[in-house]
Amino acid sequence: MPAPEKTARRSLLVTSATLLSLPLAALAAPAALAAPGRSASPSTAPPAHMSTVGGARLGRAGTQVNLGAGVPVLPKGLTARSWIVSDAESGEVLASHNAHWRLPPASTLKMLFADTLLPKFPKTTKHKVVHADLAGIGAGSSMVGIKENQTYTVHDLWLGVFLRSGNDAVHALSAMNHGVGRTVKDMQAHADELQALDTHVVSPDGYDEKRQVSSAYDLTLFARSGLQKKDFREYCSTVRAKFPGETKKDKKGRTVHQSFEIRNTNRLLSGDYDVPVYQGIAGVKNGNTTNAGATFTGVAERNGKVLLVTVMKPEKRDHNEVYKEAAKLLDWGFQAAGKVRPVGELAPPKNAARPSGQPGSATPARDAGDSPSAKPVAASRSGSRGIVIALAIAGGALVLLAGGVFLVNRRWPLPDLVRRRSS
Repeated sequence: MPAPEKTARRSLLVTSATLLSLPLAALAAPAALAAPGRSASPSTAPPAHMSTVGGARLGRAGTQVNLGAGVPVLPKGLTARSWIVSDAESGEVLASHNAHWRLPPASTLKMLFADTLLPKFPKTTKHKVVHADLAGIGAGSSMVGIKENQTYTVHDLWLGVFLRSGNDAVHALSAMNHGVGRTVKDMQAHADELQALDTHVVSPDGYDEKRQVSSAYDLTLFARSGLQKKDFREYCSTVRAKFPGETKKDKKGRTVHQSFEIRNTNRLLSGDYDVPVYQGIAGVKNGNTTNAGATFTGVAERNGKVLLVTVMKPEKRDHNEVYKEAAKLLDWGFQAAGKVRPVGELAPPKNAARPSGQPGSATPARDAGDSPSAKPVAASRSGSRGIVIALAIAGGALVLLAGGVFLVNRRWPLPDLVRRRSS
């Protein structure tokens, strides 16, 4: 959804929706690929200076944590170049590692694409795909199987984006939005409004392009914003669905509408032989390209606590490693929630920023780790040793107002999330 356009002064109306939970698909789909890369690989070391949006600690290299009584140690074997664990509602970042390192995002950038374009077209709108709609899709891109001269509903296209990470579906929706160039500009404007200042959009599908980057922090902002939207929650939690195939004439001359099943490539949602479905999982989006490696942002809920995790490019090359590390971080987060002290925050959108000095303001916050009584730990990743990290961000909340304007609350409540959903 486009970012809030005005700050309101009057009463607010929280938009919410409850989704229906349906059975889990038994089989997992192949990993989603945005496509082989065309740009140079990024440095293997984080830059000395990174953004401090959300707090000074988040701009430091390595792992950041405030130690305290009862805070569990971090799981062993974390190898990702960058990751972050946060409370989706309060905005507290429970832990991070190189949170603002600007890296290729792969198909996790589709969260920004969806958050930007979802409100523009009713899901029942129909679009006939023409040759020009599919022009410019990168070689080796993941595809859902869209055919020229076939008509699809917007609902069909979004299923293709979320479940199969289809770059063809992204380009078809971009064509409806007056083209890829316009869509890229809209996405960049929305990223800037969300204070996702590490993100530079070049292609709407996350395909490896020169200078196309984001960060674990920014991807978390996109997920948090998207999850405020009913359609976004429905699509990212859907495990399997029917997708339109070719329309043909049978032997009797009757029109036959064929369809085939598509399954979500998010392994924590759909499962795999070496990765079980994660308890409480409700989305969000995965990706994999040559330059980005594996990337993933997930949301899960347990006992009323909703956590977001983003993991970018694990160095360990084991099968489904990005999901394994994400699951470990979520487990840690649920154990640490309520015990660990914050060191930063998930910033609210610019137009919803509170006065300077209040949580969620655009000014980098002084975090709990800067106080003399805190026990911070800043550690670079090392082998299989567990690292204690906890980074919390007292985040501001967006609440939709009557009339389409917004105010910031202390919390950003999320409607009931669906664990697994079939369509």
